[in-house]
Amino acid sequence: MEEDWLDYSPASSSPSPRRESIPDECAGLRVDQALARLFPEHSRSRLQSWLKSGRILVNGASPDAKSKVWGGETLHVSPEPSEAMLAEQAEDIPLDVVFEDDTIIVINKPVGLVVHPGSGNWSGTLLNALLFHNPSFRELPRAGIVHRLDKDTSGLLVVAKTLEAQTDLVRQLQARTVKRHYFALVHGEPAPSGEVNAPIGRHPVQRTKMAVVPGGREAVTHYRVVERFARASLIECQLETGRTHQIRVHMAHIGHPLVGDATYGKARSADPRLDAFPRQALHAWQLGLVHPRTGEAGRWSVPLAADIESLLAVLRESPKP
Repeated sequence: MEEDWLDYSPASSSPSPRRESIPDECAGLRVDQALARLFPEHSRSRLQSWLKSGRILVNGASPDAKSKVWGGETLHVSPEPSEAMLAEQAEDIPLDVVFEDDTIIVINKPVGLVVHPGSGNWSGTLLNALLFHNPSFRELPRAGIVHRLDKDTSGLLVVAKTLEAQTDLVRQLQARTVKRHYFALVHGEPAPSGEVNAPIGRHPVQRTKMAVVPGGREAVTHYRVVERFARASLIECQLETGRTHQIRVHMAHIGHPLVGDATYGKARSADPRLDAFPRQALHAWQLGLVHPRTGEAGRWSVPLAADIESLLAVLRESPKP
């Protein structure tokens, strides 16, 4: 997502056993049936997995799932850490810190770094890096994260270091006072400048994608052309809203998808140099907001990501196709 602000509620607590003995009312049940009754918050398949791996002991022994219990047996359960629990571990992942004080931290996110743990990415994320950078992030919902960038989008994002700052930043995002500027390399030759005002929602068929759809959430993107090439243009985009994949969806909607965008882009173009670029050519180069503690306006900027800069250099210096 270019910059989707997050609902930040505390993570669920880690699983833990609630009983130390088999109650009499379970007498005559198979072990797996008794466990299902005693631990309804866990699926039968998870309990079966713990049985097979020796994480559940009855009277000190690892039982067969079909063996019976009669009540009064000592039960020891060592739950396997859930993926969500693993997501809360600190990991030594380097951070490119652009600005930091006791209230916020502004980070230049590299390509390939997932911001928040989720399906298929339960470790190696910005959240894990933040917990290593400063353990106090553990005291905040989502480790202070209030918005995010796609895994393969590079550039600036801000993280809160206090609960008060996190609340303030969420309100600024909701009020659309956070200024977000991106550079994007798109196919073709869009108009010198323009505004895309088109609602975005889930694709009606491909549910993992977003699309311009009637009844979607309001989404507004402003853009201007910075530099033109034979079959591509470098544009600067400014977001009014922060919808999932907003720039990628909007530019594809007007016929100028981002170079390297495997989800919304072209399968092939007439320029192999563009086709070879391995990720969406999108970089969040400037971020502006009101500092939550001082009330002063802050603005940060970073150069284009090295891979996009290298592609631009090739487009400028190599013979045009």
